[in-house]
Amino acid sequence: MPVITEKTEKTEKVEADYRCYFCFARTFERLIEKLSLSAIEKKKLAAEMFALFQSGDDGFSVPVLSRELYKLYSERSGIADPYKKIKFESNNQILNRYETLRRRIDCSDDPFETALRLAIAGNIIDYGVFDSFDLEQTIEKVMNSEFAINHVAQLKQRLFEAKTVLYIGDNAGEIVFDKLFIETFRHPNIWYAVRGSPAINDVTRRDAAQVRMEEVARVIDNGYDAPSTMPEKCSPAFQQLYNEADLVISKGQGNLEGLINVSRGNIFFLLMVKCDVIADRLGVPKSSFVCVGNKPKKEQER
Repeated sequence: MPVITEKTEKTEKVEADYRCYFCFARTFERLIEKLSLSAIEKKKLAAEMFALFQSGDDGFSVPVLSRELYKLYSERSGIADPYKKIKFESNNQILNRYETLRRRIDCSDDPFETALRLAIAGNIIDYGVFDSFDLEQTIEKVMNSEFAINHVAQLKQRLFEAKTVLYIGDNAGEIVFDKLFIETFRHPNIWYAVRGSPAINDVTRRDAAQVRMEEVARVIDNGYDAPSTMPEKCSPAFQQLYNEADLVISKGQGNLEGLINVSRGNIFFLLMVKCDVIADRLGVPKSSFVCVGNKPKKEQER
């Protein structure tokens, strides 16, 4: 069973794989088509984005590239938050099912694992990757599938031992499943982290307020606008919390890309593996489900 290991004291950047370009191209094609621009203007914007992809030096990571592409898109389009409406609708869609999902968790044989599986199922709500998705089908698949990497028992034990927990959110809509999970294990000192400002359909303070996350956790933004978590780029307040937390729970691929090589241990990654690049990195099949904890390098060498 593969285990993620850290390589340096600072975050080691994961280079953008050539396959990432095609994913970016599809995402931004959908965005560009929504703009009221002439064919020539759209072509120019596409060319600028392609040039930005080509211009990255060695170590130009996917989160950094994604941030720069969205910044360029916002500057050219004048739209600071292109997913604002769909984020609001995604949150409402899952909030309308909250009580049904709550009963499903409470009536299950293992409420902790049921809530965790639902939280991973919510990771399908990602408009940066998919045009559309079948949430109900994904829920049933997650509930009835084996994890490709299963460190659920270790996570549960770490939660019991931790004095402070940092839970790093990913997408709108998905945040409601996160709330259900947090509400289930009810840690007395848990923080929920969101982005500093809009990035794709990632969660921000606006989303946390909409779903009333403050009912189950204290909310902090990371002070940065990449669709990931890169601690060295985040605000001092977030960095202090991140460094002092006994346990970090990281949701989704974007956060994994930023944290996969950090120097600290006790990070658990919960995600649906959505692309071949991440599948290869973790050594699991694409479309599989993962709950994996990292370990400090020194522990791996014992």
